[in-house]
Amino acid sequence: MAKTKAIESKGRSSVLDLVYISIGAALIAICSWISIPTAVPFTLQTFAVFFVLNLLGGERGTIATLIYVLLGAVGVPVFAGFSGGIGVLLGNTGGYIFGFILMGIIYIFMTKILGNKNVVKIAALVIGLAVCYAFGTAWFMYVYMKNTGDVGLLTVLAWCVFPFIIPDIIKLVLAFVISKRIEPVITSGQEYR
Repeated sequence: MAKTKAIESKGRSSVLDLVYISIGAALIAICSWISIPTAVPFTLQTFAVFFVLNLLGGERGTIATLIYVLLGAVGVPVFAGFSGGIGVLLGNTGGYIFGFILMGIIYIFMTKILGNKNVVKIAALVIGLAVCYAFGTAWFMYVYMKNTGDVGLLTVLAWCVFPFIIPDIIKLVLAFVISKRIEPVITSGQEYR
């Protein structure tokens, strides 16, 4: 009897994990389509990655992000501007998209090693964002110089990083606050496992 309940609980747990991961990947896709018109337009893509990692945890959040990237790689138009395909990932800004996966890996390691305290989660997201910027910038420079010509680091930072720092910090704070409000609903659903 106890063994049967354990198997049923594990089955429900796996199904619930799949549902959360699927919703997380869909949320990232939807948020990548939402463009905020400012002097330098930006999407809510990073907001969704922050939100999914913080709400679902490192493993499920990273898997959701990986599924999002894989969907885009096979041509599903989940990237900004309703684009998709391997060409987007191999293009100038593809490194920033791959950087989302690195963000998740950093989140997993930091929360595993240092615990699930709020300060650790925020630090993991900030460090993950910095790594995403660094990886994406290096990728951009490599692809740009290979296809177009020389470009300086400061120029690439001015194009791809500096205009997004403040919006990304705002998105990080909003994602953290909103996920904290929703977290009791998610954790109460896990109690039924």
